[in-house]
Amino acid sequence: MKKFLKISLAVGMLSSALLAQDTIKIGFVGTLSGANAAWGTSNVRSMETSAEIYNKKGGVEIGGKKYKVEVVPFDDAYDPKIAVAGMEKMAQEGIKYVVGPNDDAQAIAVRPIAQRNKIVYFPYAFNKTLYKKPANYAVFGMIASYQWEPAVYKWLQDNKGVKTVAFLAANASDPLNQRDNGLKIAKDLGLDIVEAKATYKADTRDFFSVITPIIKKKPDLLVLSGVSPATAPLIIKTARQLGFKGFMAAGTALDAGILKEGAGDAANGFICQGGADASIQSKVMENWVAHYTKKFGEYNDESNTKVFALEYILEVMKSNPKAINDADEFLKTVDAGWEAPNKFFKDKDAKLKFVGKTTFGQDRQLGVPLTPKIYKNGMFETLFVGSAD
Repeated sequence: MKKFLKISLAVGMLSSALLAQDTIKIGFVGTLSGANAAWGTSNVRSMETSAEIYNKKGGVEIGGKKYKVEVVPFDDAYDPKIAVAGMEKMAQEGIKYVVGPNDDAQAIAVRPIAQRNKIVYFPYAFNKTLYKKPANYAVFGMIASYQWEPAVYKWLQDNKGVKTVAFLAANASDPLNQRDNGLKIAKDLGLDIVEAKATYKADTRDFFSVITPIIKKKPDLLVLSGVSPATAPLIIKTARQLGFKGFMAAGTALDAGILKEGAGDAANGFICQGGADASIQSKVMENWVAHYTKKFGEYNDESNTKVFALEYILEVMKSNPKAINDADEFLKTVDAGWEAPNKFFKDKDAKLKFVGKTTFGQDRQLGVPLTPKIYKNGMFETLFVGSAD
């Protein structure tokens, strides 16, 4: 009986200790439903994978103390008004770090709330005003199309003889902005732009009337500016059915599984953004991918670009424990030239660091790799590895 009481007491004390453990809550406000759900889903799954890995080891150690990591997701349904409600919810809960949103309109809509409540947020949105002064609390989470396209177009010119390019964009602010940036880049590189104004409604599902006139102009490269995960396979398949044999590209990250299911071999030759690609992954990253795959029953290639945000947040906190509850302390650390070892890359000299001075005038971008990838027979292959800034 005494032995039973001792065991019960020990279990009770352990449970109390676990319950008493401090928690660091990291929010997510982004798209988890609708045509663009894959973008937000890969964000949340990446965050939950990292959080679970830390928590299984007793939490993340900061300032000599271990903290449980909790992910608090909110689906903005790709709607700026709902995104505002989501960021308000994060502010009410006292959350100081939020990953997302996934689009310009939502990221711009939540900016006043983030600034007023001193929340550092990590949009996957390309609008430069989000990251330029006087804006201060947004940190760009990936590589922008306008950073990625010059290198890719030049590679296609030099290695594949690409001379002509056509652009196609959804009739919405973010895709149109990406198209306009792409047009300038193509022009600066001396590419012959055969189509610059083709657009489609975001809910389009039959693309034959949109694609046919473009294919008649015989571009070597068809750029799908800001294309959504659900729309990309439809356009790709339609273009191939109409006889297009050239390259297609998008400055966003997409998942090979979605392309395989929606377009099959028609997607061969499609180029998009990569991230912590297999060619540069460390054993830590390989184990992270295995953990993710076991947890969710599949792996989303987009998560190669989404693995970083939570890690950056926690690593800065390790360097400056005051940043746990103080976003200004976080940004002060960033602006002091902070860096840390990048455990996801097999290159032992690789660093986590903030970049962006060249593009935004201040370090408000995660230093993620620039790794364009090309789809071949159900998988992505990396074209080359570079960096922003």
